[in-house]
Amino acid sequence: MSNLSSTATPPSKTPVLVAICLAAIILPLSFVSGSIATPVIGRELGGSAQALSWITNAFMLSFGCFLMAAGALADEIGRKRVFIVGVSLFALLSGLIGFSSNLLWIDVMRAAQGVAAAAALAGGSASLAHEFSGRAQTRAFSLLGSSFGIGLAFGPFLAGLLIAHFGWRSVFLSSMVIALLSLSIGVTRLNESKNPNAAGIDWPGTLLFTAMLALLTWGLMDIPVKGVASFEVITLLLATLVLLVLFIVVERKVGHPMLDLSLFRYARFIGVQALPLATAFGFVVLLVLLPMQFIGIAGMSEEQAGLMMMALSLPMLVVPLLAAFLTRWISSGIVCTGGLLIAALGLVWLSQSIASQNMLATLLPMTVIGIGIGLPWGLMDGLSISVVPKERAGMATGIFSTTRVAGEGIALAIVGAMLAGFVGQGIAKITPNSDSASASVAIQRLAIGDLHQTQRVLPQASAQQLTEIYAGALHHLLLWLAALTLISAVIVYVALCLKKHIAPQPVNEALYQQDQ
Repeated sequence: MSNLSSTATPPSKTPVLVAICLAAIILPLSFVSGSIATPVIGRELGGSAQALSWITNAFMLSFGCFLMAAGALADEIGRKRVFIVGVSLFALLSGLIGFSSNLLWIDVMRAAQGVAAAAALAGGSASLAHEFSGRAQTRAFSLLGSSFGIGLAFGPFLAGLLIAHFGWRSVFLSSMVIALLSLSIGVTRLNESKNPNAAGIDWPGTLLFTAMLALLTWGLMDIPVKGVASFEVITLLLATLVLLVLFIVVERKVGHPMLDLSLFRYARFIGVQALPLATAFGFVVLLVLLPMQFIGIAGMSEEQAGLMMMALSLPMLVVPLLAAFLTRWISSGIVCTGGLLIAALGLVWLSQSIASQNMLATLLPMTVIGIGIGLPWGLMDGLSISVVPKERAGMATGIFSTTRVAGEGIALAIVGAMLAGFVGQGIAKITPNSDSASASVAIQRLAIGDLHQTQRVLPQASAQQLTEIYAGALHHLLLWLAALTLISAVIVYVALCLKKHIAPQPVNEALYQQDQ
């Protein structure tokens, strides 16, 4: 009986868990719904391929850039306060996007929405770490992971259903409703907490880090448009490298850095950060790529595409909780490694189904990928706070969440550039004499799954030829993603299974040396 009571969530803390998990639902819901809605927004409002891609990338970029700062701010002024402000702003911006008719303003508000999401996630995760401890904390973070899974699982279907019956604007208005529900509970039931030893926000580090991520994403997104060897792309990537060096120099000298670089000397910490990068390349990018395949290339409706996507994301409802259950007998490192290996096999299988252009045959490999990624997904949030003491929860969640979301944004940009490169090779073979301007526009359009506009730009190419080019490009890309997932599995296994566990100690180099 004592063991059972120690793992149960106290009734007084249940509303806290509900409020934070509701907020956790709308973050992936907003991400995947945006990718489903993008083709419809393009048909209604127009815009270039790059401008349309910013509907998703602007949100992910600002989300990743400001998570570190939001975590530090939560420690400084209060986790509840940061959470409430973030959810309130998210609700407001969702409503404004739902009534906007200008693509530029939608992109701008999506960027602002990412900042609000960063505040909501950082404040909410740090509040959970403060409110719960022991196995109750593991259970709470597993439920947080499952909440993300609910947003991922039902986001595509809900978006497709809403678009089919009420238009794309209803997608963002539904996020506003859920955010307001979370807010109504959080305002009254969350307890305020902060780090009494917080030393303020590292503004030089924050600004350098934000600018570095912004330039890197911008440069990667420019590759399909201007080419990897273009002056603009090279300049942006070199500027990113300079900012990275400056960021490291500043973080090593500042008294209270936003990121304690000494943590990266320890294998277990690196292994934990490798998990969200693996899930970004092995799962998250598919939430954008596959709807483009189903809607733009295969000609499915948004509702049909949403149903197809549930095969990928539905396992997120149960597998994260299963992962937490499995850790009673199997180490977290083994569970995470096994999950990534399963996902890699699913990606190889999916690549073969895409190459055959049999959309129904994609359902089983998508389910396998969802099961594989669901295993580390249910554990990595809890693992992220195992390397720092409880009072530094803001930094721990900030570092991990930044790695996760910034990694997802960068992964999307990298994958977009790779897909455009593969598409470009295919188009060059069938239209060797077309002018470079037309070919460039065609590559951009086909890379985002806009088969109709690609045909208008290249009337000499048939729909069947373009469909085969896209299928071949996606096939090769999925094999690359499988390879990256396998490499990640090796890193996670070595770091979390072969290396000696380092018990949490204050984030201080001297104490870490004592621990060794």
